[in-house]
Amino acid sequence: MLFLWQAHLSFILLGFVLLGSFGFTRRWRPWLLPALALVSFISVNDLPLAAYVRSFTDDLAITTLVLLGWASLLRLGVVKPLPALKRAQLLGLFVLLAAVLYPATMGLTYVDPYRWGFNPRPMIVCIGLAALALLWLRNALAVWMLALGTLAFALRLKASENYWDYLIDPLLVGYCLLAGISLVIQTVWQRFRSAPAVAAPSL
Repeated sequence: MLFLWQAHLSFILLGFVLLGSFGFTRRWRPWLLPALALVSFISVNDLPLAAYVRSFTDDLAITTLVLLGWASLLRLGVVKPLPALKRAQLLGLFVLLAAVLYPATMGLTYVDPYRWGFNPRPMIVCIGLAALALLWLRNALAVWMLALGTLAFALRLKASENYWDYLIDPLLVGYCLLAGISLVIQTVWQRFRSAPAVAAPSL
């Protein structure tokens, strides 16, 4: 089962983040992690439940696992929510990576950025510069995501030999797009609500 380590970890973290979103789980959240770990090994037709989840999600990127780990700590009250600016930086970074990678996979361009991931030295330099910029901006979560994704690629902790598979996946992109749209709507709504309050004294 060692080769399924990522499937089990994905099952545990995804389950915990989803179940931890409900208020009624607040009292027994610390027990959810070991419970989900046990459930992930339950065998159905000679396959653990984690393997069935993997059939839908594939192997998640290391960056996604780091984000899920942070979200789990957030559910446990160990870390605080990201400020809006740092959240926007993180979301913008991975939306930008998706804009580079995914148009080619949909046949919208003849350039194939996925090939860069097999010989990724230029990519690693770019990601390193992005990590340094985020470090300067004190965005620790984004730095950890990039750093651990790159370290996992160097150690070949996944079956894939492509650097992209350690940095990004459809689940992360979908979350970043939805969270980004939500953040934009919230920002516009807050400015819309505050505008009459600013204008009122001048009347």
